[in-house]
Amino acid sequence: MGSLYRSEEMCLAQLFLQTEAAYTCVAELGELGLVQFRDLNAEVSAFQRKFVNEVRRCDEMERKLRFLEREIKKDSIPMLDTGENPDAPQPREMIDLEATFEKLENELCEVNQNEEMLKKNFSELTELKHILRKTQQFFEEAGPESIVPPSGVSQPSGGGLPEQIVLQETEGMGIELTGAPTASMFANFGFVAGVIQRERLPAFERLLWRACRGNVFLRQSEITEPLSDAVTGDPINKTVFIIFFQGDQLKTRVRKICEGFRATLYPCPDTPQERREMSIGVMTRIEDLKTVLGQTQDHRHRVLVAASKNVRMWLTKVRKIKSIYHTLNLFNLDVTQKCLIAECWCPVADLDRIQLALKRGTEESGSTVPSILNRMSDSTEPPPTYHRVNKFTRGFQNIVDSYGIASYREINPAPYTMITFPFLFALMFGDLGHGMVMFLAALFFILKEKQLEAARISDEIFQTFFGGRYVIFLMGCFSVYTGFIYNDVFSKSFNLFGSSWRNIYTKPFLDEQQPERFLMFTPEYSYYNVSVGPYPMGVDPVWNLAENNKLSFLNSLKMKTSVIIGISQMTFGVLLSYQNYKYFNSRLDVLFTFIPQMLFLGCIFIYLCLEIIFKWLLFSAESGTVLGYVYPSSNCAPSLLIGLINMFMMKDRPSGFVNETTGTVYTQCYLNLWYPGQSFFETLFVLVAAACIPVMLFAKPYMLWKEHKQTVAAGIVNLSVRADVNGDDSDAHVIQTDAARAAKASGSDTWRWSF
Repeated sequence: MGSLYRSEEMCLAQLFLQTEAAYTCVAELGELGLVQFRDLNAEVSAFQRKFVNEVRRCDEMERKLRFLEREIKKDSIPMLDTGENPDAPQPREMIDLEATFEKLENELCEVNQNEEMLKKNFSELTELKHILRKTQQFFEEAGPESIVPPSGVSQPSGGGLPEQIVLQETEGMGIELTGAPTASMFANFGFVAGVIQRERLPAFERLLWRACRGNVFLRQSEITEPLSDAVTGDPINKTVFIIFFQGDQLKTRVRKICEGFRATLYPCPDTPQERREMSIGVMTRIEDLKTVLGQTQDHRHRVLVAASKNVRMWLTKVRKIKSIYHTLNLFNLDVTQKCLIAECWCPVADLDRIQLALKRGTEESGSTVPSILNRMSDSTEPPPTYHRVNKFTRGFQNIVDSYGIASYREINPAPYTMITFPFLFALMFGDLGHGMVMFLAALFFILKEKQLEAARISDEIFQTFFGGRYVIFLMGCFSVYTGFIYNDVFSKSFNLFGSSWRNIYTKPFLDEQQPERFLMFTPEYSYYNVSVGPYPMGVDPVWNLAENNKLSFLNSLKMKTSVIIGISQMTFGVLLSYQNYKYFNSRLDVLFTFIPQMLFLGCIFIYLCLEIIFKWLLFSAESGTVLGYVYPSSNCAPSLLIGLINMFMMKDRPSGFVNETTGTVYTQCYLNLWYPGQSFFETLFVLVAAACIPVMLFAKPYMLWKEHKQTVAAGIVNLSVRADVNGDDSDAHVIQTDAARAAKASGSDTWRWSF
């Protein structure tokens, strides 16, 4: 299995790169993807490293590209994605990229600003057009109408407009006027006109009534077509209003209320002739604005279409540049400031490929000094775990890593998880119809994976299903198989081969029975003889007709099957741990972890699995002799669940199913001991399992603590202090003797001491 069985063998290497070749060499190593660099500047702040300015420049370019992406998506322009992986640009190309992005951003910002201003002017002119139209209609209307205050508002005790003018809410035109003719009535009154959002109008109207004590007249009319917001472009429903008042004090109060409700006021001429002339001018300006706005939007669209062809490629290039400089910040400079020193972990099997990548990077940079890779022999830091994966194994490896990443060179459970995970899911799922749906959905993802990857769908749920398409594919395959075994298709059974059961009841007998009576098919009479045999594949479809014991039979079958396979998987996992202990020469783990775990597992769970298998093999519907005991019928088949409980309780039970003295069947014969020596073996198994618990919990920690204590004691005895001859305590340091070095070589923990 190679590295899939155990992680790749890693080595720590030291790189010496010339300053002019470092960028291209790191770019080549990044394309290779086989190197993990160590941070040699951990004590240095991220803002004080050598290439921090380049990283900031990349951040700024990323910000501009994200701005371009937002603008492109806002116009629903598709972004070209060829699927190509462009090479990392050279450092000198950063200036050209920055200039291109700066030009695009400035141009788009200017266009957006102009478009926003034009839209704002267009919106204002549109509102003014509606105001002039509505006010003209209002002044042309005439007729006596009644006026009362709005509902819920008390009428003021004194004051008011002449001719008993008050306010009234109506369904059509809002608040109307009565009394004298309209033109003569308002000859000595001032008025303001404007627009307000429709949902603010009721509160606006009531506040006007209360604040002005009923001394104003409000007329409103809704704008049928929604207007668009100048900034967001969202539709807004607005209403035109006109307010009549008398006196400067009321005028000031009305304007402040309009300002508080964010109503927009517009100048409205007093005479009809002036209003008509203004309307003509407004319509002319609106048409001009439409032309200019259309040209502005066309120009913006052309700029975004041109940018959409390259924005994906630009983003990839900028991210590669940023990654390279971020990696270079992990390197150290030598004293000459001409060479960068790096340390990295790399697979031993790929050292030649890494050397070749360094050679290509050096040649591409034009450096005359070759890059050097030295393999370091000793390192106190544990190597990283690296598993080679492909698009099929990646999903299963992610499942394993979500529970915990294996230590270096440990056995990787992912190869076995590729089968056990979907198969155990199928045991619980067990429906052929739903399994086929999963299979077809995953097959669609697999066949269309290149197109779906190129689409770059960012939805999190879609990415989850698409990333696990091969996992879902196998889950569907195994679900189809287990559904066929369970004979379960959308909770229905298929009779493909003909049932092995027969109806022993005649029609006259059934006609004599009560309609609600249930009749039992006994295996001795209803099951065919041995020559016919059982149902060829899976569960007999007759069980789908069993109303009383269908669930008890099928659930028992599925539960026992799941227990056997699940415990087999657990046992296999413990056996894999033994391979790890053996590989790392850990005798302590073998003695105090593996052996107690196997004993505990075997004495309880493996014993239970063996009982299930023997119960299936030995106990049938027919009477006979089982393991030396007389077996009367299937009602005496042992109950394994209650038997397991009695095993831990060490409860005394009679042996066999029939009382040998009287020859009668025991009342609860299914609870009795059913093989010779069962009581002794079960007592032994419980005692062994109980003894394994403290060994598993305390033995290994105690041995490690004892070893640590011995190591510390040996280190204290073999420490000596050498001071400077001048008596300067600052130069004192610790010398490790041969005995301490031997303790370190034997595998004991190393403890550092300082004075």
